[in-house]
Amino acid sequence: MNSRYVGYICCALAMLGVGSTVVISKSIAAGLPPFSATALRFAIAFPLFVLVMRWRGVRWPRLERRDAALVIAQAAAGSVGYTVLLISGMKLASAGDAGVIAGTLPAVSAVVAMLALRERPSPALLGAIVLATAGVLACTVRSGAGVAPHEGGSLPGNLLVFAAVVCEALFILLNRKLRTPVAPLPLSALMCGIGFAVCIVPACFEKPWTLPLDPAALTGVIYYALVPTVAGFVLWYEGAARVSGAEAGLMTALVPVSALALAALLLREPVSAAQLMGVACVLGAVMLATFGQALGARRAA
Repeated sequence: MNSRYVGYICCALAMLGVGSTVVISKSIAAGLPPFSATALRFAIAFPLFVLVMRWRGVRWPRLERRDAALVIAQAAAGSVGYTVLLISGMKLASAGDAGVIAGTLPAVSAVVAMLALRERPSPALLGAIVLATAGVLACTVRSGAGVAPHEGGSLPGNLLVFAAVVCEALFILLNRKLRTPVAPLPLSALMCGIGFAVCIVPACFEKPWTLPLDPAALTGVIYYALVPTVAGFVLWYEGAARVSGAEAGLMTALVPVSALALAALLLREPVSAAQLMGVACVLGAVMLATFGQALGARRAA
């Protein structure tokens, strides 16, 4: 099979895994406190990343004090913050709405970079931000209009999911501030190891051992650790090595689509016209952001 097609398949499978985290977080939220679930996720994923590092002969990076602090901040925001807020939000939000909001990550990352780094956005990027905002509003305004949480979603739940996306955008920004670049594999291992250390204390305060065992929640955490976290990393970077950055970026459009489809198939959530409109806006935002970056890179060259 052509190497580029293999790259497409790997990136697509990785993004399908990311989309499934929204749905699986629904079952996790019903049976486990957020910090406890997050700690368990990292406890499972971290040793697997260490084994992969040893298998590939990858060493731990040597970081100066400033970069070490940035990596810890990355783990707190992108690993712990994202997972805890997503699971907390899924107690209230519908999986379909959350999937649309999660798909706005490229646009949210651009806004964070604009505010923090004073980057000048291109017209395409501004259009992507507007479209992504419209997609979120299509779900959030509907959900906040007197809809009970059990009937499909809630404004507080959607806000928590959006806060999770902001945490992931901060992760991307902090990674760009590192003076010494860290390879993806050891960075992923560091995120899991530090993330576990960050959330284990609050997890103890949740006293998960006093709760009844919830097989669905436990299975969800194991799936989260093995498929989107470990396998997703391997698939994404294997695929990204075979295709261009723009082509890989377009694959992120599968996140809201897969989340909405899985919510309908697995959770039997009804798909509303507002959600379909939101997905359409987010897909347009991803394509604008991706093609805008590719065009800007060509002009710069």
